[in-house]
Amino acid sequence: MPLYHTVTIVDTGESYRCPDERSVLKGMEALGKKGIPVGCRGGGCGVCKVQVESGRYAQRVMSRAHVSLEDEAAGRVLSCCIRPESDLRVRVIGSMKKSVCRPAPPTGTTPVHPT
Repeated sequence: MPLYHTVTIVDTGESYRCPDERSVLKGMEALGKKGIPVGCRGGGCGVCKVQVESGRYAQRVMSRAHVSLEDEAAGRVLSCCIRPESDLRVRVIGSMKKSVCRPAPPTGTTPVHPT
């Protein structure tokens, strides 16, 4: 039976419960944000880079082209490659920041997209 941890996205203040067997990225997708560019989901593209500000996580191999040893030591990792082992606080720093951190439209309105 999985253990659940709370992952908080510092940029927006949003939190979600994430089982320890699911990647942090999959949890972000479950928030229902439209347009999250998830890339490869395998640690090779660097799109989902986050800064883990607090908490423990398990990780798998990530591309050194996107996460250097210094990045990894400082908690800058790919959210597709980490699973929470405790509650986490993360800041989005990869190219998905624009999509994750945009404000939601007010309830009952339709977002306007410039043409």
